[in-house]
Amino acid sequence: MTPLVDVVRIAKSFGDLRVLDEVSFRIDEGETVGILGPSGCGKTTLLRIVLALESADAGTVSTGLERSGYLPQEVLLFPWKTVAENAALPLEIGGVRRDVRRARVREELPRFGLEEFADAYPHELSGGMRQRVALLRAVLTGSPALVLDEPFGALDTLTRHRLQNWLSRLLEELGRSLVFVTHDLDEAVALSRRILVLSQRPARVVGDVPIVLDAHERADRLGRATLAARDRVLALLEGGDRRAGE
Repeated sequence: MTPLVDVVRIAKSFGDLRVLDEVSFRIDEGETVGILGPSGCGKTTLLRIVLALESADAGTVSTGLERSGYLPQEVLLFPWKTVAENAALPLEIGGVRRDVRRARVREELPRFGLEEFADAYPHELSGGMRQRVALLRAVLTGSPALVLDEPFGALDTLTRHRLQNWLSRLLEELGRSLVFVTHDLDEAVALSRRILVLSQRPARVVGDVPIVLDAHERADRLGRATLAARDRVLALLEGGDRRAGE
């Protein structure tokens, strides 16, 4: 397998605050990996390092995510642009002709449940729909990898569950790598094929858990297989929390 990200014993501090402590892991091309940890443990800092947006103080990072389709925590849509225009921004920046990019966006809108909203503006959309527009924009970068930072954290529980199930199906269709960070255990289990578990700050990797669930099991949040996977990851989270406090 070709490595997409290879992180070896990286550390990061901000002044006297140590955020990451000898973090090591590898992600191969084609994988769907969730990075799970408590709020404030340094997940976003780690993500920025593997995106080459920030440097580590120590250790080495080899990353192929510099040109990934990146979705930050805040959905940054231009309020004066329509859904189609917001989604087409990567194509516009890439110099694609207007008629070609309009056709490309129109082709993808149904897959994202946005075919009736091409000419709508962000303020006319629900939070979940704005999230879909941002995801469509990330997909249209053409990158083989998507990188999401707490993708559905601002949404209500029902909308979040629906979008998680939808994104899981979409990833199967697209066949792209996905790397995302979250503090939501259920979200990590629902989306990941593998979960890297981080401790409290300063973050260390305390577990690397394969999540082997079929589509039906992922959608069934209370199913036996899903709950068993959840319990395995929760035990690592709780153990990592105790070790970080020693």
